[in-house]
Amino acid sequence: MNLRDAAWQRHPAYLQRLGRLVNIDSGSRDVTGLHRVAGLLAAWTEKAGLQTRRIPLRDATGAPLGDAVLARIRGTGTRRVLLAAHLDTVFPPGTAASRPFRVDGGRAYGPGVCDDKGGVLAGLAAIESLLLCGRTSFGELVLLATPDEEIGSVGSRALLDRLARETDVALCLECARENGDLVSGRKGVADIKVTLRGRAAHAGIEPERGAHAALAAARLTIALQELNGRWPSVTVNVGVLQAGERANVVPEQATLVVDVRSDRTDAFEHALAAITAAAHEPRVPGVSAVVSVIAPTPPWEGSAGTDELIKLAKQVGTELDVPVQAAQTGGCADANLLAAAGVPVLDGLGPVGGDDHSAAEWLDLASVAPRVALLAGLVDTVAS
Repeated sequence: MNLRDAAWQRHPAYLQRLGRLVNIDSGSRDVTGLHRVAGLLAAWTEKAGLQTRRIPLRDATGAPLGDAVLARIRGTGTRRVLLAAHLDTVFPPGTAASRPFRVDGGRAYGPGVCDDKGGVLAGLAAIESLLLCGRTSFGELVLLATPDEEIGSVGSRALLDRLARETDVALCLECARENGDLVSGRKGVADIKVTLRGRAAHAGIEPERGAHAALAAARLTIALQELNGRWPSVTVNVGVLQAGERANVVPEQATLVVDVRSDRTDAFEHALAAITAAAHEPRVPGVSAVVSVIAPTPPWEGSAGTDELIKLAKQVGTELDVPVQAAQTGGCADANLLAAAGVPVLDGLGPVGGDDHSAAEWLDLASVAPRVALLAGLVDTVAS
């Protein structure tokens, strides 16, 4: 049996599994739902013959995040290949009930159908396809699905780093771009939280005794937005600005949350330093700042290893009649963290999909079997 036929043979199971996963709410930190989807995936990997375990993860405060599913299978060769995906979505509880999984016009819809439930199931289907065809030239094939990618992989970073350092190649299962492109690089991203603390006072009787945190926040917002354009590729966005509780009180506290992104490491680091410095500048007398950088994820600029993986993917695609191109994108993912550990990485190896993080999110069902075959063929090629 060839890989394309094997992928089509696995397609009915893929579609049935996709419906089950999408119909379970598994937003980041929805531990109940994340346990349910992890349990399903673990059962399916065990049925496929993989040695599987669930790894409970927690954030820095000790709060539970759900379980990572880590499934392994030994082959006849020497090279280790990691397939990386995630189980969490960005949607709140109740979303699956309000807009459950459905198929319409050759596309599947529902929360997380593309990002990344369609991707993780493509990884499992690729493994099953390889086994159906007796292609076990890999030394070890590892499938990892984490519960916290959408919040910066705050609990899974150590696990990702360890697995990256144990593997020869990392293939990431975020879905392909809408035009079918694989992903060869991603911007780095960090959320910077700035808490401004001033002094409250009666706004009508003695405003001069106050230190206006909201005014400082407004001035800081302008200063931060003006950083856009200072470095090529860097974007700075004050996405959250909160201050005050009552109109007749000089605000004692204000909070900003800033999104900063860049596709170049040096520019990313310069921007983080500039934002921190700007936050500490005295913009209103009596107002001080506390700055915290949340889950900074470095840019993945691509590498010679990534270029070689693209070349091999194109060769496999030619054999399977699947056109292959690759492009960089602005969103970050676990590929950034894996690449930072030094392993060659290629991303976007799930099926074709789009409108991630929205109610219109979709997955192109006609792309599933060809992309599963492409992934399986790439694993077989790099393992050899």
